[in-house]
Amino acid sequence: MNATPKLDPIPLVDLQSQSRAIKADVLRRMEQVIDGARYILGQEVQEFEQQFANYCGTEHCVGLANGTEAIHLALRALEIGAGDEVITAGNSFAATAFAIAYAGAQAVFVDIDPVDFNIDVSLIEQAITERTKAIIPVHLYGQPARMDTIREIADRYGLKIIEDAAQAHGAQWNGQRCGSFCDIGCFSFYPGKNLGAFGDGGAAVSNDPQLADKLRMLRNYGQQQKNRHELLGYNCRLDTLQACVLLSKMQHLETWTEQRRTAAQWYREALADVDVELPVAHEQARHVYHLFVIRVANRDQLIAALAEQNIFCGVHYPHPLCTAAPFVDAPTLPLDLPVCSRVADEIVSLPMYPEITRDQVARVAAAIGAFVSQQEPARESV
Repeated sequence: MNATPKLDPIPLVDLQSQSRAIKADVLRRMEQVIDGARYILGQEVQEFEQQFANYCGTEHCVGLANGTEAIHLALRALEIGAGDEVITAGNSFAATAFAIAYAGAQAVFVDIDPVDFNIDVSLIEQAITERTKAIIPVHLYGQPARMDTIREIADRYGLKIIEDAAQAHGAQWNGQRCGSFCDIGCFSFYPGKNLGAFGDGGAAVSNDPQLADKLRMLRNYGQQQKNRHELLGYNCRLDTLQACVLLSKMQHLETWTEQRRTAAQWYREALADVDVELPVAHEQARHVYHLFVIRVANRDQLIAALAEQNIFCGVHYPHPLCTAAPFVDAPTLPLDLPVCSRVADEIVSLPMYPEITRDQVARVAAAIGAFVSQQEPARESV
């Protein structure tokens, strides 16, 4: 008896297709860098910085080695450090909290809104103390945080805002791009991001020329002129070869973003009658779907069942940050972050990338529907 043929894999992320599409242009740009030996802070870095600042609606962009250092250097530029507290969401990637710790400050984790998974703005004021210096909202999965409310709170208490927009390239709140609501907006160009390099990369954007100049010094050993070290700096520069990749991808970013948004709509239609909770896109928001995250009972069993059908999912993120060893003593509001904890047990990131086809989405949805129909309806909403 012949075995059933295995279906083609549907990966969580497909970097190969995108890379093939831009390979020739990237190699052309890289060849120019190699021929000119412009490896460190070459003109391609400056060109990308200008393009990305324009895209974000800010005056300045500073290319950096990665998104973690973007947040770290933003805190340093704002002179936030030992003895200071920084409020952030409890369900981000570890880099958000690590950057706060690198600066010597204390992360204060606030629970999340169960609807959009971003920081619960109704809890922020309760977390503010005399030591609070900044808020770091995270635009998780490409869904903008409620920046109008966060801005109002920050202004009322005299706090700085650093946006963690690592997953939100091109996302908007009330028509304004993420990264432009704050003192400094921080981006990652990790390969899997909506705008990703062929390695690590990051950037900080700002409308403040003094902060931008300070960020440029901090990324390059604290110097504006060679061997004139005016402050304690770091080696956190965006590589010129990575800037070549980002320049090539910038030409396609809006097209790819709309393809993600279309794929998200396909998922919504295909899963409309399935007992799962779909991501919410606020009316004021342009969600850019870095990830398409659903909530479902028996999450781990679902992931295993889909893997058997060559469909590969992920979990972003399986544990609240306050459970990580470096942060077990960090303040939380409320204690133990109940919404973060509940959501972390149920979230599943479905395959999402610009090149995903409607047939692939239908196959993923059908597999989820078949799994859910066999489960007991035990879950209640938070």
